[in-house]
Amino acid sequence: MTPATWLGVAGWPVAHSRSPDIQHAALRAAGLHDWRYVRLGLPPHLFAETVRALPRRGFRGINVTIPHKEAALALATEATGTARAVGAANTLTFTQGGTVHADNTDVRGLLDVLPPAAGRTALVLGAGGAGRAAAYALRTAGAEVFVWNRTPERAEQLAAELGVGLAFGRQRADIVVNCTSVGLTGGAGAFKELPVGADSVGAGSCVVDMAYRAGGTPLLHAARGWGAATVDGLEVLVAQGAASFERWTGRSADRQAMRKAVDLFS
Repeated sequence: MTPATWLGVAGWPVAHSRSPDIQHAALRAAGLHDWRYVRLGLPPHLFAETVRALPRRGFRGINVTIPHKEAALALATEATGTARAVGAANTLTFTQGGTVHADNTDVRGLLDVLPPAAGRTALVLGAGGAGRAAAYALRTAGAEVFVWNRTPERAEQLAAELGVGLAFGRQRADIVVNCTSVGLTGGAGAFKELPVGADSVGAGSCVVDMAYRAGGTPLLHAARGWGAATVDGLEVLVAQGAASFERWTGRSADRQAMRKAVDLFS
């Protein structure tokens, strides 16, 4: 029997991740039946040690989610220019020679699902790894970008490093990308601490929530009520997951199969 080749997603928490659904769908569509994709729940103090041991266990690569994206870049031995510019990685690939290669497919995934951003005002909520990717993606796409974070010091650091502005209170935005975990597990009022509302987001705006849950997040439900167009985080998940899949396997990802897998289990 051919030994399995392993992939996974590392995060803390990670039980909610839909990456196994979409990646198994892509693997089946590509005929890679001896590949497996698993969840790896890793607290921060075990992340680096565990990841370095994965290649010896038959792992080809992993996705990385909250809160490990900056740590993933730090432990890599090689990285794409995008990952280095963002300062965070969401995709690690392991080679037989011992190299840990870092990439950030969040940038490509987000740009795949966003409306044209050139000349528009964008507000990024959150200054972690996903927030860094969103700010970088929007800035390179030509938007005027502002960032907000519950800890202002982190927003200030991101703004200085990526050359974007700081958001002070509510401001009108054409594109809003929520990269915080607010609303992931909370009720309808959970997102209200975010600096967005009907007075700042409405008709002509687009709201993206990188978080996702069955039926949509409270923020997206509210945004539709304000008249904004919305993009579900699952769309971003599929787009960035396809880019990761192609890096690991060298094959094209069947995005239709990946999205269908998400819909089946939503």
